Amino acid sequence: MKWALVGPLHPYRGGIAHYGALLARELAREDEVRALNFSLLYPGLLFPGRTQLDESGEALDFPATRQLNSIDPLSWERSARLVAAGKPDAVLFQWWHPFFGPAYGWMARRLARLAPGARRLFLCHNVEPHESSGLDRALSRYGRGRAQGFLAHSDEDAARLAELYPAAALRVHPHPRYSALGEGGLDRAAARAACGIEEDERALLYFGLVRAYKGLDLAIEALAKLDGRYRLHVVGEFYEKRDRYDALIAKLGLTGRVRIVDRYVPNEEVPAWFAAADLVVLPYRDATQSGIVEIAHGAHRPVLVTEVGGLPAQVDGGRTGLVVPLEDPGAIAAAVTRYFDEGLEDVMREAIAEAGDAKSWSGLAAALRDLAARVSR
Repeated sequence: MKWALVGPLHPYRGGIAHYGALLARELAREDEVRALNFSLLYPGLLFPGRTQLDESGEALDFPATRQLNSIDPLSWERSARLVAAGKPDAVLFQWWHPFFGPAYGWMARRLARLAPGARRLFLCHNVEPHESSGLDRALSRYGRGRAQGFLAHSDEDAARLAELYPAAALRVHPHPRYSALGEGGLDRAAARAACGIEEDERALLYFGLVRAYKGLDLAIEALAKLDGRYRLHVVGEFYEKRDRYDALIAKLGLTGRVRIVDRYVPNEEVPAWFAAADLVVLPYRDATQSGIVEIAHGAHRPVLVTEVGGLPAQVDGGRTGLVVPLEDPGAIAAAVTRYFDEGLEDVMREAIAEAGDAKSWSGLAAALRDLAARVSR
């Protein structure tokens, strides 16, 4: 097949760009892949972080043309013509936020005329944003309005897509593991030395961008219910004001037990943090699925997640991680205590290794080829 992939890639940072590169590499094992990257992703005024660019020394990359500007309609037309000139069998848009609805919607409509034989497929990381509004829903309707097929990573998202687009083809495939980020070859002792974690502490890792829906406050409140052997390492850039978390830590007397590394972590440092941790905690209030789970599982590290969205489906409860009720610091603390008291780490690491094939990039590529075939039929 001839694929056109539309979405962010290096030099942009973050999970969507990493995902795009790994997917493109996998598809390119059997097919021809041309990738269209953004020349401008987010306008500076709308981006809450310090930089949109990946400053890692070890980049996850795939060759691409940087042309699509999220706020320039002239670039949307040029991008549609460039994609059509390659005569693709399928165009795959990476969808994760309504902000890109105008650009994607315009391109899909133009491609329906410029390349009518190219199947228009959308790979949906999030069907709806975590904080949604009427404007978001309108932009999503326009952006995905000419899609002929969808791939989702959870049954919940698939059900929503089936409700919104009953005539479109639909496939579900688990979010693949980020083994390329999780595996670093470090043993526990070396990883802890690299990350500045005490050898005898019970290390809980909260990893990734800090936003309100990800429930960092719940992890902090849960830590207050655990004894002094436990420490929480918060590793990731804050996309909201940090003050309230600092105040909560001080109020609960946890100043010496919560460590905050407030920065985006480059790729080469990621494996050490997961190798050093005993348990990765994701106390989210809202979620579809999480790439952090797949980085952790790629490193054979168990996780604790809340019972929301597609998170429980990413975790075989009691085997590859723990699932707890929403917004319940007491339940989080109890599950963490059980994990250590019952010595679940080794059992779970073995189960994670056994379940690896079900979350492969080759499986995702096969699912996308099948989706394209369904649209053809």
